[in-house]
Amino acid sequence: MSVVLETLNLQRSFGALMVTDNVSLSIPVGARHALIGPNGAGKTTLINLLTGVLSPSGGSVRLDGEDITGVGQAARVKRGIARTFQINSLFRNLTVLDTIALAVAERSGIGWSIWRPANSYRSVRDECMEILTRLGIADEALRQISELAYGKQRLVEIAVALGLRPRVLLLDEPAAGVPSMESGRILEVLAELPSDIAILMIEHDMDLVARFANRITVLVAGAVLTEGAPLEVMADERVRSVYLGEALHG
Repeated sequence: MSVVLETLNLQRSFGALMVTDNVSLSIPVGARHALIGPNGAGKTTLINLLTGVLSPSGGSVRLDGEDITGVGQAARVKRGIARTFQINSLFRNLTVLDTIALAVAERSGIGWSIWRPANSYRSVRDECMEILTRLGIADEALRQISELAYGKQRLVEIAVALGLRPRVLLLDEPAAGVPSMESGRILEVLAELPSDIAILMIEHDMDLVARFANRITVLVAGAVLTEGAPLEVMADERVRSVYLGEALHG
């Protein structure tokens, strides 16, 4: 399959500390790719490099073969790279509908006006409701974010990202802080997303990773330790020793 997003020898250092160490990563169209590793491995830093939050010290980021290393965050979003965050970043006093409408309106070029809220545009409202229906939370459209259980707030974050119509969706621990009974719903939502959206997910829940990913990359100290199919990676003794430990030994 064609590669939609890739890094070539990507590096990022903070002084003498190398936090991204010559990482080369290829994400094909429609990928279901997990990025795992111990705390401090550089996973979120890599996502920040892919989205333009951070600039690399070396190497490059490419989208559809085009070098976007110097392209800013907003422009990368417009080109189809969207993300969610490890820590919930939603506006708690907005309704679910208004929250997603902001993303849809921005992408559509309608923007936000104090004279006309984004969700008053029928095309925006219809698209928002379509996304919410797909994620199973259409009944929550008029509720404020602060009123939702945390698992549903995570689904709203994914809905916001989908409102940008991404070609690449980067998820930073989407199940973090979510009760296990609700994290299964997040996995179901991801499984139902259009097959042409490439998804790169950081996740510590190895059961969720095993059920989601068709490929896994393991980062350790900012460098790629190994990459491969889930069963192959989980059977790797190096992965067991540095990350999974006794959890995989029973």
